[in-house]
Amino acid sequence: MSSLAFDTHAFVKSLTHAGMPEQQAEVLAEQQKQLLDEQLATKQDIFEIKRDIAEFRAEVKRDIAEASRDTIKWVAGLLIGQAALVVALIKLL
Repeated sequence: MSSLAFDTHAFVKSLTHAGMPEQQAEVLAEQQKQLLDEQLATKQDIFEIKRDIAEFRAEVKRDIAEASRDTIKWVAGLLIGQAALVVALIKLL
């Protein structure tokens, strides 16, 4: 992830103007910058996540379609077996 434009100088300046010691304000500004660098997602990160989600959705759709085909085959097999059983029972009568 890349960094957000963060003006540490202006941040330090506003903190020192409010009464914070400059050294403390500088440390706080650096820590804030590091947090922003570590936590923000870039447009590229979001694009990659969207791509991963689209790939996952396609995979799930394929799996559902395959399960559906397998279920249809299984039900068709049962119906054929049932029809064969009915025919055999009719012949016995």
